Amino acid sequence: MRKKIILTQVACLVALVLSGFQFKADSRMEAPMEARMESPLENQVDVCIYGATSAGVIAAYTAKKMGKTVMLIEPGGHLGGMTSGGLGYTDIGNKYAITGLSRDFYRRIGKHYGKFEQWTFEPHIAKKYLQQYLDEAGIKVTYQNRVISANKAGAEIKSIVLENSLKPDPKTNQTVSAKVFMDCTYEGDLMAKSGVSYAVGREANSDYNETINGVQLMKGHQLPDGIDPYKIEGKPESGLLWGVSANKLEPNGTGDKKVQAYNYRICLTSDPNNMVPITKPAGYDPTHFELLARLIAKQPERKTLNDYFIWSKMPNNKTDINNRNGFSTDMIGMNYEYPDADYNKREQIIKAHETYTKGLLYFFGHDPRVPAELREAMLKWGYPKDEYTDTGNWSPQLYVREARRMVGSYVMTQANCEGKEVVKDGVGMAAYTMDSHNIQRIVINGMAKNEGNVEIGGFGPYPIAYGSLVPKEKECTNLLVPVCLSATHIAYGSIRMEPVFMVLAQSSAIAAAMAIDSKTSIQKIDVAKLQTQLKANPLVDGATPEILVDNEDTKHVSVKGSWAPVKKGGYGPSFLTTAEDDKNSGSVTFTPEIAKAGAYQIYVYFPKVAKMASEMKLSVKYGSEVKDLTVREKDIVVEGQTSGEWFSLGKFNLPKGNASAVNISSEGASGAVVADAVLFVPDSK
Repeated sequence: MRKKIILTQVACLVALVLSGFQFKADSRMEAPMEARMESPLENQVDVCIYGATSAGVIAAYTAKKMGKTVMLIEPGGHLGGMTSGGLGYTDIGNKYAITGLSRDFYRRIGKHYGKFEQWTFEPHIAKKYLQQYLDEAGIKVTYQNRVISANKAGAEIKSIVLENSLKPDPKTNQTVSAKVFMDCTYEGDLMAKSGVSYAVGREANSDYNETINGVQLMKGHQLPDGIDPYKIEGKPESGLLWGVSANKLEPNGTGDKKVQAYNYRICLTSDPNNMVPITKPAGYDPTHFELLARLIAKQPERKTLNDYFIWSKMPNNKTDINNRNGFSTDMIGMNYEYPDADYNKREQIIKAHETYTKGLLYFFGHDPRVPAELREAMLKWGYPKDEYTDTGNWSPQLYVREARRMVGSYVMTQANCEGKEVVKDGVGMAAYTMDSHNIQRIVINGMAKNEGNVEIGGFGPYPIAYGSLVPKEKECTNLLVPVCLSATHIAYGSIRMEPVFMVLAQSSAIAAAMAIDSKTSIQKIDVAKLQTQLKANPLVDGATPEILVDNEDTKHVSVKGSWAPVKKGGYGPSFLTTAEDDKNSGSVTFTPEIAKAGAYQIYVYFPKVAKMASEMKLSVKYGSEVKDLTVREKDIVVEGQTSGEWFSLGKFNLPKGNASAVNISSEGASGAVVADAVLFVPDSK
């Protein structure tokens, strides 16, 4: 009888353990068996990733492909951050900078829309393909859990504690232990909880020998002269209009703790069958738009939506709307507390931005101070029924352009962006303009003016240091930060693009795996091996990598005739072009080194130039055969924030070695001919 009772008790215990195991499998990704046996509220994995932004998704996928157990935690309920949060008009800078899984993501988007790659897309499509990575890797996101503390032993994070974001209760807190942690949020909360140094706001120019950091009064997205900032025009004693600060203008280059403006990247639709009307939001206050009304009255010639918004068209009659000119979607000066605010205060700031933005759209459609043409144009748009279906057809992701920035092992600065300092430990590239949205709206000479906007580019792709992704070793030895990375305000303005975050997240995940395998700190991994791995296995699946031959690759490119280099607008650092009236025939030949014989799709990159030839002659040599082709300028369709596009030459069977080539000729062309880059993509079919 005693033996039977003991067996029954064991059976009950096993049932309880299995019950707990089933709960864990359903509610969060699988953890090692020893973690499951401890408690349903404890988790133990190799790599813990905080923030299911696009960077977090790519990091989790990469770490899992590297053979590590992974937990991906999202403090909210939204997958994909800004990539699926309305930013469909992708900030690219230069496609050459976007590599690995990040580029693969835009190829998947392209396939969805029937193209090679695509950088403009609908929010739910972006979310679909980010989810696809997680499904392929067998990763389930732990949603609605936010970090409240990090437990360290010396400089090593041993575990973090999470609370339920919707209903905080110590009884439901979770503990996550991991060998390496990664912060992929826009706010850097895990970084901050871990005691890692960070900056908020703008450094003074003198801090890092820069010229466009700190206070900057420039012309971009500026209010015209003559806009009165007072409630009663001409009477300062009446007080300032909403949105205008009493702060004084400091000298250019002065540092402060102010943060560049946030906004929503707005997805609307013009399809009546897919439209929810824009109605007056709760809390709407027309006095918040008095400055805008004065701006509209000041410039009566501006009567289109594009005069007040960057109104970018997305597929299927949708938009990605961004800030434009002096008064638009940016809620200037209303986010200074956000980076270091507690969760409740952040929610208030987020809600204020939502009310402001919905109110702005309603104002344009209904306020009698808005010209009839503008009102009629706005009323043709509404919220899309098929987007953000679980959050009232409104994006759950505020565009947090910049919050905390780590002060890590290396700080990226303006000199890195401009190529004056080039790092050797690059594990990703950036190429976007050094960009800051306005930071404050103040009174200057009795007029309302915006301050803080910077848009300075003109440089090519540049490497991002591995040292900017890791803290100082004395502060933390097992935390990687690919989003709130170590950079000054103005350098971060160039780096802070969604595709770049994904690139850096992949590099960080591989670094995490290397640190685990070598039982060392993330600061001491072999970066040269990381760089080699990124190049040799860009999709983390062991597949044969594609081959890029750029015009600057002198080993694999031969030039005949008169071709001039152009430093801006192409793929990579430059491209070659003939003069419009050049009658001397010349050619550029791209010869790849084919490591593995097989079928390859061949693409040629064509940057659009003024007075481009209507037809260009090309030829493809594959082994002993040659195929002549003609590319028409009108067939090169460029979309999004880019000046060029890949053009397919077709599929060819290429032998191993250097017996294949693509030749671009200027013979008989009436107009400029361009030669930039050729891509050889192994055919997966």
